[in-house]
Amino acid sequence: MVKYFVISAFIFVTACGTRVTGEVGKACMNADRNAASSSLCSCVQQAADQTLSRSEQRRAAAFFEDPQMAQDARQSDARSTKAFWTRYKQFSSTATQKCS
Repeated sequence: MVKYFVISAFIFVTACGTRVTGEVGKACMNADRNAASSSLCSCVQQAADQTLSRSEQRRAAAFFEDPQMAQDARQSDARSTKAFWTRYKQFSSTATQKCS
């Protein structure tokens, strides 16, 4: 019975988004912004999981620390960077809808 309770509690806590994992979620928590919370950053990570590959998540996480990288990506003419930026905009839109 105790084992069942522990497993249920773990699933509940994970489902509620209080545990922050992933590159984007951790970058969100470490960004030193007043609005950052474990529930918000967990939600943002879920949006990243839905829209970005792992390598793209690492790249997006770097934007939290260096916003100029995002600007450079947005203005890039490289085909692969343009494709990334399209997926990044989808991530941003998804996060805004889910996490607001």
